[in-house]
Amino acid sequence: MAFTRRKFLSGAAAGIGFPTIIPSSVLGKGGATAPSEKVVMAFIGMGNRGIGVMDAFINHTDLQGVAICDVHEHHYREREWGEGRALGRKPGKEAVDKKYGNTDCRAYSDFRELLGRDDLDAVMVSTPDHWHSKITLAALDKGLDVYCEKPVTHLFAEGQQVYRKVAEKDAVFQVGSQQRSEPIFRQAVEIVRNGHLGKISHFEVGLPAGHSEAQGSTDVIEVPEGLDYNMWCGPAAKLPYMKARHHRWWRWHSAFGGGNLMDWIGHHNDIAHWGMGYEKTGPVKLESKGWTWAETEAYDTMVDYEVHSEYPDGRKGIISSKFKKGTKWIGENGWVWVDRGKIEASNPEWLAKDFQPGDWKAYRSPGHQRNFIDCVKAHRTGTSAPAENGHRSITPGHLGWISAKVGRALKWDPVAEKIEGDDAAQEMLMKLDYRDWA
Repeated sequence: MAFTRRKFLSGAAAGIGFPTIIPSSVLGKGGATAPSEKVVMAFIGMGNRGIGVMDAFINHTDLQGVAICDVHEHHYREREWGEGRALGRKPGKEAVDKKYGNTDCRAYSDFRELLGRDDLDAVMVSTPDHWHSKITLAALDKGLDVYCEKPVTHLFAEGQQVYRKVAEKDAVFQVGSQQRSEPIFRQAVEIVRNGHLGKISHFEVGLPAGHSEAQGSTDVIEVPEGLDYNMWCGPAAKLPYMKARHHRWWRWHSAFGGGNLMDWIGHHNDIAHWGMGYEKTGPVKLESKGWTWAETEAYDTMVDYEVHSEYPDGRKGIISSKFKKGTKWIGENGWVWVDRGKIEASNPEWLAKDFQPGDWKAYRSPGHQRNFIDCVKAHRTGTSAPAENGHRSITPGHLGWISAKVGRALKWDPVAEKIEGDDAAQEMLMKLDYRDWA
């Protein structure tokens, strides 16, 4: 692990005898928490989600934000200029400085310069999907702990690289699948895992459909002032710039994201796997059915879709844009369905306030960001949403994409993580077609 500022201060407190010079940004406003007890963190990706998650982090008094990074200086996402919250590098720095009452937050346009600092304990990665693995792996190699938004990676092989690197570095890693820290999902999972549904036949995961039509202007225009578009595209193809596939809308082109399937699978299929105990396994058979594709040339991802899977224990899972959004488990004694803020069951007794589901207890997280901070401080690698769990939960989406493209069912070895008997499909799955962007 890197000898970071926090570890240095902890060593000094133990009597190592090094002099300590503490910048004002680390002391914070009011100094309520001792500097040696603060997690020093930087935030990469200052879009709508990134700034929102950053706000949640810096509201904790035992965390100190010291740096932000974004390739766009100032923007308002898809909105007209001046409407909604300001986003980008400049507003990100201003938000941190306002929180601490100083001007110490450093703003970067290149994550590599940010990772060159020697005072960091952890970073947040909240960029578009195609950047997740590159930045995460670089941060892990620096000895840093990482909080990365879902899906954990854009490409399948990247997911393998990340969870294996996390294990190699003994790093603390949290996927931004925040439903794992919400009590209502824990409630549903405990009902399922304690056997109240009896023998489970299958689960259903409802995700939103994609977009057949462009969601913004498809006019190819000049890159906006203040945006390093070459760096924004990074390892992905540098497509002609248009609003329809930049801020907010980038994920509907496969160069940058995987459509609504890959946007949401890390939420609801992750909960499905949690309830079934599939966190470190996957299907043995998988087939995509009924996929339709965007009609606009701006996008190339799916609109409607189904992914049918069979797992090693014989139980089945179906992911579909036709189902009601959320996660549903179906067993011989009934069913349970859960979504954000909503839970239903065939037996109302299971949802009663005084109902005790049983001995099996789900991971108790005090909150997604709080859980990450606690784990960093204690160097407890078991976060509520670990790297391999995040990778395994989105694997059916990766396989579903390949099945739809080749037009046939796939056999999957969840131990070796390999498509069996189909070399062409396996080659597609493992492809890392990066552009020379540096």
